[in-house]
Amino acid sequence: MSNTNNTSHSQSSHKPHDSQESHDQDKRTNAEERRPTPMDVLRQARAQLAELTGLAPESVTSLEQTEDGWALEMEVLELARVPDTMSLMASYQVDLDQEGRLTGYRRVHRYERGRSDARRPGGR
Repeated sequence: MSNTNNTSHSQSSHKPHDSQESHDQDKRTNAEERRPTPMDVLRQARAQLAELTGLAPESVTSLEQTEDGWALEMEVLELARVPDTMSLMASYQVDLDQEGRLTGYRRVHRYERGRSDARRPGGR
């Protein structure tokens, strides 16, 4: 009987350790599940920029994961004109945190749709 008690005691003594490892692994798995994919980030950024500016992004021209979250550049139609090649377009820099919440945006370039993309001063 004494051996049985020791065996069951030694098995139960490992449970807290195993339980802690399992708990830590669950935490990592949950954090990974909450982390948005690049496609999730694109969708969230488009929706949030449209809600804030009233302008629907036409395209995403860059997407980059940063230390703080995500940085995107999006093109939006700011002013429709006829012919369409004379419409005013703009590029917006959009920053999101790790969870995909918009933390800031700014217009970085404005141009006519029909113009070629000439390098603007400042490099962006």
